[in-house]
Amino acid sequence: MSLTFAPATADALPLHIVDKDGFDGWLSSQSPAIQRWVAASDFKPVTGKTLLVPGTSGTPLLAVAGFGDATSRGRVRFPLAAAAAALPPGTYQLALPLPAGDIETETLGWLLSSYAFDKYKKKSGSAARLVCPPGIDASRVEAIAAAEALTRDLINTPAADMGPAALETAARDLAETHGAQVNVTRGDDLLHQNFPMIHAVGRAAAPNRAPRLIDLTWGNTGSSLTLVGKGVCFDTGGLNLKPGNSMALMKKDMGGAATVLGLAKMIMSLNLGLRLRVLIPAVENAVSGDAFRPGDVLTSRKGLTVEINNTDAEGRLVLADALALASEENPDLLISMATLTGAARVAVGPDLAPYFTDDPVFSSVLEQAAAHVADPVWRLPFWEPYERMIEPDIADLDNAPSGGMAGSITAALFLRRFASDQRYAHFDIYGWNPTAAPARPKGGVGMGARAILAALPKLLPL
Repeated sequence: MSLTFAPATADALPLHIVDKDGFDGWLSSQSPAIQRWVAASDFKPVTGKTLLVPGTSGTPLLAVAGFGDATSRGRVRFPLAAAAAALPPGTYQLALPLPAGDIETETLGWLLSSYAFDKYKKKSGSAARLVCPPGIDASRVEAIAAAEALTRDLINTPAADMGPAALETAARDLAETHGAQVNVTRGDDLLHQNFPMIHAVGRAAAPNRAPRLIDLTWGNTGSSLTLVGKGVCFDTGGLNLKPGNSMALMKKDMGGAATVLGLAKMIMSLNLGLRLRVLIPAVENAVSGDAFRPGDVLTSRKGLTVEINNTDAEGRLVLADALALASEENPDLLISMATLTGAARVAVGPDLAPYFTDDPVFSSVLEQAAAHVADPVWRLPFWEPYERMIEPDIADLDNAPSGGMAGSITAALFLRRFASDQRYAHFDIYGWNPTAAPARPKGGVGMGARAILAALPKLLPL
């Protein structure tokens, strides 16, 4: 797959993008032969509809692609990518400005339409390549596409090949590419260095899948940004074992880690002027004689005690120790990302990235950026009255309040206890696209990362 723009060549086929409002005017400006061909082909300018128009020699003279109307485009994340998927292989060059939409986002969608996860089976995405339109920073768009591909590849890879050690390797490879540093704390060293909850969750796994905390740092000047990503490489549920159907997609339970690594790749590739830290507690929540148990009380890095009422609510435990470490450094902005609760998926579905923050400036800037780059987010509340739901009788905190109410909110409140007084936001993402769409094949997908990237210049001095 090629997630890059095609070089400009003389044989690039002109591509005319026309929407419903502009179609008649465009058609009337064409030659009679083109008008007859379009009419005979019964072409309509609907999103994703394409047509090759032959010249006198029979070879294609130009291509035309529909761009629909505002309503139909609002239902497709990347309308231009719908055209890319429908066009035959070849190189295309936009002959007209887009009728609407952000050209950088639309060209990103075109590049992403080439993505396919082909590690285990030969397959490919769109083979239609685009010459970078004038005024677009090709290297920026290509860097974002490559970072999204990294996130997708990590999530799509089965747990047998993407355990804690493999996730560490992915972080080290990324660090080597961009001149970052990585420090990793593994196994029983987690206890010695005071990461008891990461150790407790991961200690039941096989020795070659031992728990670890991956700590990547990059940059020496500027504002400090710390990203914490949930790296549960497979989640059986522990002793509160999941039913088989609920375990089927648990290879994606490291989607938070995959997403922050993708965001880190964007930041480093674009050489943003900040100090970046990425913390990934990487574990497998397995079942063995050494598994942590319902009813156990764990003492966290921060000193808060946590009663375990469900071993399947393990993600917040490993994140808590990592957030406590992050808070000790007092970064200018702290963000956690995790495939944390089914409640978030039920509330907003797979398309939206729900997030929590107490900072109205962060929320306002993020939502404007998200709309601009077609990476939708939705704010959920840190609802203070629910604090009592995470406070059991025998410990400071409860990892799984009974009753099943407000599961995403109580999980976010739990995490906020470990973020201290930081400028903090938590994303409870799904990380999986269940239905194929233009530039978004079925499978792992980044959520919220591009919105955060677009928001950073207004959130932190760069």
